[in-house]
Amino acid sequence: MNVGIIGLGDMGKMYAKGFAKAGYTVYGSDLPARRAQLEEELSPLGISILDDGKEVSRICDVIFYAVESERIEEVLERYGSSTKYGAIVGGQTSVKHPEIMAFEKHLPKDVHIITCHSLHGPGFDPAGQKMIVIPHRTNTEAYQRMTDLLSCLGSEMVEMKDYKDHDRIVADTQAATHVGFESMGTAWASAGFFPWENASYLGGIDNVKILTTLRIFSYKAHIYAGLAILNPFARQQVKRYAQSESELFKMMIMEEEQAFRARLYKVRDFVFHESRKPLLLDDQIMQEFSLSASPGVRKANSHLSLLSMADSWYHLQTNPYDNLICQTPPFRLRLGIVEYLFRNEELLEESITAALFDKSIRADDLEFHSAVREWTSIIGYGDMEGYKQHFDQTKLFFKDRLEHGREQSSAMIKRLSDQTYLP
Repeated sequence: MNVGIIGLGDMGKMYAKGFAKAGYTVYGSDLPARRAQLEEELSPLGISILDDGKEVSRICDVIFYAVESERIEEVLERYGSSTKYGAIVGGQTSVKHPEIMAFEKHLPKDVHIITCHSLHGPGFDPAGQKMIVIPHRTNTEAYQRMTDLLSCLGSEMVEMKDYKDHDRIVADTQAATHVGFESMGTAWASAGFFPWENASYLGGIDNVKILTTLRIFSYKAHIYAGLAILNPFARQQVKRYAQSESELFKMMIMEEEQAFRARLYKVRDFVFHESRKPLLLDDQIMQEFSLSASPGVRKANSHLSLLSMADSWYHLQTNPYDNLICQTPPFRLRLGIVEYLFRNEELLEESITAALFDKSIRADDLEFHSAVREWTSIIGYGDMEGYKQHFDQTKLFFKDRLEHGREQSSAMIKRLSDQTYLP
């Protein structure tokens, strides 16, 4: 069986290497300017680099499009008509609406469409990670061939019948949480300080917040831009997150203690009901992964970003535990720290008191509030280029720590997974 990969970025290369290692004949293509570099890296592994996607499409029995969501229509228009008769075609974008639309528009009717989504980045070994498989237009025989091929990656395959369900759950699990962490990064950059050098960000869950933020900004902007802007369900999630943050922030500055407490307790009782099986992050492990050179004495923190996450879940009537079918390792970590805050009565009380009455952190919360508004406006306008520019501006501020932050966050996820706290 000939397997083709159109788009040999980080994920495309991961797939190509996995299939070649399993003994399949693998062909790939990318931009002409990258050909020499890719041949040097991949040819020793038995992967053949062809001139373009047309050549790949003509000779391959299974073809994966591993390109940016915003470019999937353009690439399919160029290469789709050359697809081999009866071939299987899939994509590896995190947003399936534009991908499926492009497949249906530009692929011959005899082609099987079975798409997938690896719920992890290229920095993770796919073995043991979740992979969503969506049999959109196919038959039993072709579906079996596709799943046999994908099984060589060692991922845990989860079938979803409808690509719309995929996009809805991905929006539920990732859209608002990404905006929350992107807003944290933008707020710290705007304030001009590194959080690991600030006493308000020295606790265990703050270590997770910092490392998750650095992890997000260590990747390419298009990954998150496509998810936020091209997923039709994402804007609702982002808008609700911004509304939750704004309403909570107004209650904080008005010191409306009774209403603030009642609202958060209602959120806690819905999202973290005793019937939910907790993830139970280990505080000792979270404490170990600090970037601070000298820990010092920790100050109280409002954790407005996390309070807003849980509040938005409540108002959307979304149970994040139900969406673990589309879990990624970072999402489990994000859910875990929100859970840790709301299930720890002492920490939640400290957070509420700080949010309402500690004026020393009000400037930080104001920066965060402003950053949420900025990100929400960019997403609401569907401004892909504006999103990338805003992302890259924050990325530049943290540039010297991004790689280390990503390595540390991966190590933390592994430690917590090994302790079975992230099932």
